[in-house]
Amino acid sequence: MRELALHILDLVQNSLEAGASRVLLEIIEDSGADTLTIRVSDDGRGMDAETRRRVIDPFVTTRTTRRVGLGLPLIDMSTKQCGGYLKIDSTVGRGTTVEAVYRHSHLDRPPLGNIAATVKTLVIANPDTDLIYRHSVDDAVFTLTTRELTEILGDMPLTHPDVIVWLDEYIAANEANLYGGVQHENS
Repeated sequence: MRELALHILDLVQNSLEAGASRVLLEIIEDSGADTLTIRVSDDGRGMDAETRRRVIDPFVTTRTTRRVGLGLPLIDMSTKQCGGYLKIDSTVGRGTTVEAVYRHSHLDRPPLGNIAATVKTLVIANPDTDLIYRHSVDDAVFTLTTRELTEILGDMPLTHPDVIVWLDEYIAANEANLYGGVQHENS
């Protein structure tokens, strides 16, 4: 995939298909360690050890709509090409954590892509999911939680057009603040 944002969409979709009601999406950029970490943790069905071992095989999928599952194998390949790794921790009945680590400065590391649009899409497409988004760049941190948003909004749904416009601007501005106020869609 050309952008890591597309991998993020796929990882969160996997969580939702596993029945997750709570998803934590973390992006951690650590210049000192020269790492970019994408971590998705959920409270879905989880996987047993055999399934966890096999999910990076492109010919293994739990989906009934197609016979191959390329999401995890592609991100696994992508991390390895960039001096990193993919780690999957899962417990049946408790959930799964997928962690993709890249060497941040690696020449072949795909750009993050438009994270603001990605997070906005996840929020409005899954208004009943408790989504926690946390992005850190060294010591700067931005956190957004849909539970807090829905409490503040009261009766106004996350899918309301005014909320969508505000959400886009709010996420983009806070993402820019992580990089010193500069719009940074393709880090």
